[in-house]
Amino acid sequence: MPRSDDPRDLGLLADCGSCFGLCCVALPFAASADFAADKPAGEPCRNLREDFRCSIHAQLRGRGYPGCTVFDCFGAGQKVSQVTFGGRSWREAPGTAGRMYAVFPVMRQLHELLWYLAEALSLEPARPVHAELRRALDETDRLTRQDADVLAGYDVAPHRAAVNELLLRTSELVRSGHRGQDRRGADLIGARLRGADLRGANLRGAYLIGADLRGADLRAADLIGADLRGVNLAGADLTGAIFLTQAQLNAAQGDAATRVPPALARPAHWPAGRPEPRATTGRHRRRPPRPRRR
Repeated sequence: MPRSDDPRDLGLLADCGSCFGLCCVALPFAASADFAADKPAGEPCRNLREDFRCSIHAQLRGRGYPGCTVFDCFGAGQKVSQVTFGGRSWREAPGTAGRMYAVFPVMRQLHELLWYLAEALSLEPARPVHAELRRALDETDRLTRQDADVLAGYDVAPHRAAVNELLLRTSELVRSGHRGQDRRGADLIGARLRGADLRGANLRGAYLIGADLRGADLRAADLIGADLRGVNLAGADLTGAIFLTQAQLNAAQGDAATRVPPALARPAHWPAGRPEPRATTGRHRRRPPRPRRR
């Protein structure tokens, strides 16, 4: 049973020092704008050191690995490393490496659901569904504590679908007083939305890659699953935006005037001043694949 709805108590904040570099081994990379080289699942990244740390961590963006800087396991790495497998790494116990690699993406999905459920429980307008959210959070937490064999073969999709229905209801309750636009899954790649009023908008799963959202009002907007790679958020107001994650924020560009939710940190790569406007060209209209490290 979770001690509280705090992400720290739920173990949802990544602690790379307590992990064995699982995201650098278990998951595949596809050579693209996000990763400089291909890497199959189960093969250590060429930049992973013997101590499980990244040899180019401080230069990831400049060395062609921006996808690494926007990946968040929601604490799944340390849960698999320290709880499920009792602190023995894939190097120390190579016979269990395959199961560890199979468990990690399952755990990551469950921890992501825990993150959203914990946020939903913190939202006052969602009080009518708090009891259901609480049951879903407790059940999801229970699933994360199963043994490796159970987790490795677990089909997350039905559970994820059930949780998503609850999150949709939560979103509708939070956004009900705003009558925001419904742009769920919309192709807004490179869109010019400077100063747009997107309060209470449904932007679930929207493609906003390279869009201009300078000065936009995104308060109470639902951003679950929205692709924010390269979005210009200079001066935008994201306070009260729901289901926004740190990884999404890290993938965007903002400035000192960008207002972010209090639960999230201002990305270190954002400049202190306002960034220059990004040119919108025809290449933005081609929808690139989402990063495969998810």
